[in-house]
Amino acid sequence: MSQEIESTKQSMPDPLPVRDESDTESLENANASENNLQENIPPETTGTEPEESSESGEKPDEMNFIEHLDEIRARLIKAGAAFLVITALAGIYADTLVNEVLIGPLKRSSEAITLQNLVPYGQVSLYLQVVFFSGFVLSFPIIAYQIWKFVEPGLHEKERSASRFIILFISLCFFAGIAFGYFVFLPISLTFFAGFGSSLIKNNIAVQDYISFVMGTLLTTGLVFELPFISYVLSKIGLLTPAFMRFYRKHAIVTLMVVAAIVTPSTDLVTQLVIGVPMILLYEISIWISTYVNRKNNALQYK
Repeated sequence: MSQEIESTKQSMPDPLPVRDESDTESLENANASENNLQENIPPETTGTEPEESSESGEKPDEMNFIEHLDEIRARLIKAGAAFLVITALAGIYADTLVNEVLIGPLKRSSEAITLQNLVPYGQVSLYLQVVFFSGFVLSFPIIAYQIWKFVEPGLHEKERSASRFIILFISLCFFAGIAFGYFVFLPISLTFFAGFGSSLIKNNIAVQDYISFVMGTLLTTGLVFELPFISYVLSKIGLLTPAFMRFYRKHAIVTLMVVAAIVTPSTDLVTQLVIGVPMILLYEISIWISTYVNRKNNALQYK
């Protein structure tokens, strides 16, 4: 009997330990301190980065390569469509463009120069070149706008707002150069060519050579007048400063006068000044633009 009682005692489980109230309070305090530590951990140490605010004015989401190709194709299609429409409209007035616009400076400069066609398809080629060149010049603002709209998404909001009138600025510079070449440079050059040399030699110019000279002159002057815009871009990215341009102002003036003497057919000083002075003014305007852009960049940097 005593053995059964002893076996029963051994099989009975131990009584549950009684938890002290002080132990419970310490456990709750430990859990609370652990929660406070987790709340105070900065976001960088948790392995998750905070999402950037969409209202920060930074660049938009970047496009992948295929999206860039689609964007380029869409812009090229729009620019090409504008060019074709304006070229078709210019084709309606092809006779006026050839007789009045192309040959007009030659007729007003001298009657001693005559144009002649040397190949059977010469006049067909002449009309096509005049029409396509007119279409390019007139559609230049639209082409520049499509190029700018492709570049614009890669800029910050402040840069886009600062460049709001960039297309107007580019177009004005280009058309100013075209007007200078047509109304100033071409008449001076053609007058000199008509009066130079022996009177026994007739100045019969091939029409293809004449149109190449006119188109080359207008494109050159149009691009030269983009110097203020180039100054704006280089100053915007920090490659050009007004101090640098002022330091080399004398060197630039001498260089521009040498260029004017080279491109000017006449040897007199007045004609060289007619070509050189506008280029010097463009250089001074570029200094002013560079000063303005650098001042804006410094203001944004220390803002």
